[in-house]
Amino acid sequence: MAWLVLVVSGVLEAVWATALGRSEGFSRFVPSAVFVVAIIASMGGLAYAMRTLPVGTAYAVWVGIGAALTVAYAMASGDESVSVVKIALIVGLIGCVVGLKLAH
Repeated sequence: MAWLVLVVSGVLEAVWATALGRSEGFSRFVPSAVFVVAIIASMGGLAYAMRTLPVGTAYAVWVGIGAALTVAYAMASGDESVSVVKIALIVGLIGCVVGLKLAH
């Protein structure tokens, strides 16, 4: 159960990071509200997962999922350029996250 919560929390990290960027310094209400809700849920899930998972592994997986999804979403939405190097690095990051799960 902790791994499932951790994965969902990692997805929510990508949500709050994207919302933060779209909030324009908290001057736009909807993205700011999404940021607040998503960061509370994401941190809460991370804290829950860390009750049974090693802190370093849980944090690395959470950050890895959030970072990979944030960049992938930015590339898919056209906010960031797409390149073979970026895609390869995201795939590598995902491989590292999976490796941490398998090594646990």
